[in-house]
Amino acid sequence: MLFTADHDEPRRALQKFIAAEINPHVDEWEKAEIFPAHELFKKLGNLGFLGLNKPVAFGGQGLDYSYALMMAEELGAITCGGVPMAIGVQTDMATPALARFGSDEVRREFLTPAIAGDQVACIGVSEPGAGSDVASIKTHARSDGDDYVINGGKMWITNGTQADWICLLANTSDGPVHRNKSLICVPMKTRGVQVARKLDKLGMRSSDTAQIFFDNVRVPRRNRIGEEGQGFTYQMIQFQEERLWGAAACLKAHEFIINATIDYTRSRKAFGGSILDNQVVHFKLAEMQTEVELLRSLIYRAGEALVAGEDVTRLATMAKLKAGRLGRELTDACLQYWGGMGFTNETPVSRAYRDSRLTSIGGGADEVMLMVLCKMMGTLPSLKKGNA
Repeated sequence: MLFTADHDEPRRALQKFIAAEINPHVDEWEKAEIFPAHELFKKLGNLGFLGLNKPVAFGGQGLDYSYALMMAEELGAITCGGVPMAIGVQTDMATPALARFGSDEVRREFLTPAIAGDQVACIGVSEPGAGSDVASIKTHARSDGDDYVINGGKMWITNGTQADWICLLANTSDGPVHRNKSLICVPMKTRGVQVARKLDKLGMRSSDTAQIFFDNVRVPRRNRIGEEGQGFTYQMIQFQEERLWGAAACLKAHEFIINATIDYTRSRKAFGGSILDNQVVHFKLAEMQTEVELLRSLIYRAGEALVAGEDVTRLATMAKLKAGRLGRELTDACLQYWGGMGFTNETPVSRAYRDSRLTSIGGGADEVMLMVLCKMMGTLPSLKKGNA
């Protein structure tokens, strides 16, 4: 069993925090297209939620991954996608590799304040010409004595306009593309770091997303996470927690929209009865709830495997793929049942429709998830030709 009675207290505390400190402000943050990350993260840090499964020596709780997964699922109760995504970047996207592979010195400098909520982190992998194709990134960090000199740019960076530091993936040599990359912690106030613009997005509006340039940015080589040239491997490991987090965060969000749609269609009348009375509607909602439960089972199975120390690449990839596809189908079906009101910005279903679309893109597009699975199944054409 993944969750026990020990998970109940932190779960209730997080539910209470979301109800009191987040959901009452979501509409305001959505309109502003940003939320106060430093203020909110500090409150979460004070409660211990930014380091549930991080080392005690650096301010974490030292718990196993099941607690982080519990948190991801509960964050789905936030009535928008942008805020939970930003929190997930802090806990499960920008810091796992640092917590696992970073030196004590670099963890004290960057991980400790991230866990405490004193600093906001972001993850810098994607570029304008290299999103899901991580091996093709062009940003490079040239060694110069005890420093790296970084040039390049990153795109679609969540928390980018408010972040204090970025976990940056850069080429640190001219070797093979899977062995020439390193993860480097770069303070955002370093000379040469430029936040070029905040992106205007379809959804996730309360989350700030930036394009960032690096012009001869000089940082100490000691800021590197782990070994030089191992950044691609570290990032692939880090992706598994990111993808599992992204899938788990969908569960309660999907259930909220199903329940909101039940309430709305029960009260909305047409042709002498409620919309919900139509078999096509209540059957579809039952089907969608079943799909959510199936996704939950897959996520829990992957979580149990991760806690046991197993490689969860296959299961996490499947969960991420299914979560994205289900989000698109579910929110589209529910929006249809809201009729004209579903096409307005004043209903929760339209926000869910916009926000959920990112799940099939961010952290690896659906097509990349399918490529990973096909590679593991031995069905990629390139494998047969010996070109992979």
